[in-house]
Amino acid sequence: MSQKLSIIIPAYNEEKTIHLILNRVKAVQLMNNIQKEIIITNDCSSDDTEGAIKSYIAANPELNIRYLAHEFNKGKGAALHTGIEHATGDFLVIQDADLEYDPEEYNILLKPMLDGFADVVYGSRFLGGKPHRILFYWHSRGNKWLTGLSNMFTNLNLTDMETCYKLFKTELIQSLSLRENRFGFEPEVTAKMSRIPNVRIYEVGISYYGRTYEEGKKIGWKDGFRAIYCILKYNIFSRK
Repeated sequence: MSQKLSIIIPAYNEEKTIHLILNRVKAVQLMNNIQKEIIITNDCSSDDTEGAIKSYIAANPELNIRYLAHEFNKGKGAALHTGIEHATGDFLVIQDADLEYDPEEYNILLKPMLDGFADVVYGSRFLGGKPHRILFYWHSRGNKWLTGLSNMFTNLNLTDMETCYKLFKTELIQSLSLRENRFGFEPEVTAKMSRIPNVRIYEVGISYYGRTYEEGKKIGWKDGFRAIYCILKYNIFSRK
């Protein structure tokens, strides 16, 4: 019996690009004949993201796509929670709806897990020789600083805690009680995953095709302060 990868896509105002990322997900040939389950959560977009998704589903009936929608905007973390809750795959990967991460690299993430070494795999934008768009010095410094602060408490040596590309054994991620509704998802899931007994966390190098704010990038400096709060909260004050 073939295994299945659940691809969790939170979507907010991605009407213009959602079909492009879905085309890339569709084109990926996963190793070991792993099947794909695509779960999209529309976080109450104000544009016609819903129409774009439904049109794509109608035009691609052979794809295993599940469409979920929030009745009001809750945040990226909440959209991820909804998708994770509905996942039925053996493995689960987070995929943003924009074009910053390349689905062709799913196999890079999957390899250490399928080889029997890993339970969790992070895709690092700061490892290896993959292409990276040159943008935002202070974002890069902020990401590395937040990763370092997180590592101090988790005792991990990650290089990119804030990366979108995180691959989990589905049973592990579904065993966690996750609370953060916005971009605090990353430090929260890292803190809680690090405390699972005998968990094996790996990192692999990935490429990164970053967007400018004019192109639709959403994360800002306020989310950086929230990340600091979440690192402290979920590593010290609220460990469950």
